[in-house]
Amino acid sequence: MTNKVALVTGASSGIGETAARQLQKAGFIVYGAARRTDRMGGLAASGVRTLSLDVTSEVSAERAVAEIVSAEGRIDVLVNNAGYGSYGALEDVPMNEARAQIEVNLFGLARLTQLVVPYMRAQGSGTIVNISSMGGRFATPMGAWYHASKYAVEGLSDALRLELKRFGIDVVLIEPGSIQTEWGAIAAEKLRATSLHGPYAEQADAMATALEKSSRPGARMTSPAGVIGRAVARAATARRPRTRYRVGFGARPLVLLSKLLPDRTFDALIKRSSGVPA
Repeated sequence: MTNKVALVTGASSGIGETAARQLQKAGFIVYGAARRTDRMGGLAASGVRTLSLDVTSEVSAERAVAEIVSAEGRIDVLVNNAGYGSYGALEDVPMNEARAQIEVNLFGLARLTQLVVPYMRAQGSGTIVNISSMGGRFATPMGAWYHASKYAVEGLSDALRLELKRFGIDVVLIEPGSIQTEWGAIAAEKLRATSLHGPYAEQADAMATALEKSSRPGARMTSPAGVIGRAVARAATARRPRTRYRVGFGARPLVLLSKLLPDRTFDALIKRSSGVPA
């Protein structure tokens, strides 16, 4: 176990940080990557190797993978966690912001996977863990582009799993429920900036309030980021990992209800739980 190497993107906080810590605890040599290395001082102090990575930059991605391979000779686990939530009514969101959402959440993930797979294929083993969301299985109000990106991550991962199995590479989806991280506050800030004025103001205000609540420490109906970190470690160390791990508040029951209930009934449930007026 001491020779296995993991790369975790978006490791400066939240899910990425806790995933890096749990993988290190499991015995991996861990590289935590993020745009802002100054926010990873705690990880570095604990022995996690930190490096600068902007997943939307080809040069940055190539440099990060090359640095790890040069130092360690291999990459056994890639955790594609870097991402954010761009919220706002579809009518209001500028197309450059829509493209940025897809660029980070989907294309950045895909490019890093392209760079890492040749090394995994050569060694005949590896695990790719893609952090999706329960929002990759159903939608919430004001989140069209975020959900589009996560639905795409689900489809990409399913196809990738079929392609890579013969090379001994596992592809795993983590589908978090409501988690206490700064993600909700960032999504709420974008939502208020985009749709707080105009025809969607009432919906935007209600949804932003719900998102902000999920980010507060000790918030009700949320789970700590650690539950996701532990799921990542389980997937990375399992001989035969599950294809999907649904963890965190609401993930399992809501995904199940989205399958069982008629669409309009489920729509009403989501609106009511989000505080969004009908």
